[in-house]
Amino acid sequence: MKNKLWEVFKELFWCTLGSAIYAAAVSLFLDPNGIVPGGFTGIAMILGEYIPFETGTVTLALNIPLLLAGIFVFGIKFLGTTIYSVTVSSLLMNALMPFGPLTDNLMLASLAGGALMAVGLEFVLLQGATTGGTDVIVKMLRKRIKSISAGKFFLLTDGLIVLCSIFVFKNIDAGLYAAIAIVVSSSVMDMMLYGRDQAKLVIIISDKHQEISSRILSELDVGATFLNGSGAYSGSDKTVVMCVVKKWLLGRLLKIIKSVDDKSFAIVSTANEVFGEGYKPHDGETI
Repeated sequence: MKNKLWEVFKELFWCTLGSAIYAAAVSLFLDPNGIVPGGFTGIAMILGEYIPFETGTVTLALNIPLLLAGIFVFGIKFLGTTIYSVTVSSLLMNALMPFGPLTDNLMLASLAGGALMAVGLEFVLLQGATTGGTDVIVKMLRKRIKSISAGKFFLLTDGLIVLCSIFVFKNIDAGLYAAIAIVVSSSVMDMMLYGRDQAKLVIIISDKHQEISSRILSELDVGATFLNGSGAYSGSDKTVVMCVVKKWLLGRLLKIIKSVDDKSFAIVSTANEVFGEGYKPHDGETI
């Protein structure tokens, strides 16, 4: 029980810290300078021009129907930390708004805001949560359409939101700075979460291999392969589960393995380069 409470505390601590950093990026740098970061937060900033509500309140309101739909699709347990992160980040956006902007220099604001957004999102993502919005939409779509590219979807939606902001705020400069913030945020996040094309190769030996692989497929949207083996000492046949996950999903994978079979054996190693769906194309260049 103590171990479970400690795990919950750590998860909530990092989700709270990440949500606070994300909120600070929006309320202290981007929003007061009219720089729209994309996603539901960007939509909330645009709607704020027409309705008398703060960005955090609108962001939370936009996420409520989406999270309810997500609960129906994935379950309350799976989206619990996401609901928490969305609520905390939205409330903190409103609380921090009176203190901004910390700088009136649009270039500095876009660079600092984009970088802080990435850092905050990383802390949240590493706990298996998200800040809601388009992240949840992509996950729901990928449950039905496996071929959808998350990266292309985010690029398309963020681009459309920034384009809308240019017309709403009638400020091309602010739109260009918003594009800089998005590029900085994406670059920092890729560097922190993925490194130089690295992923984690995980080999799992467990008598509950079927349940583990099913949860990997449904909760992480990651493929797995069964390998046939036999124990050198026992001589009994074993089914080995092998999968490759991006670094930020490793924590969630290990939690799944532990919750299904805490007596399992898992080997984690670094895959410097991975070719195939979700990674590099087979004709990509190697380092």
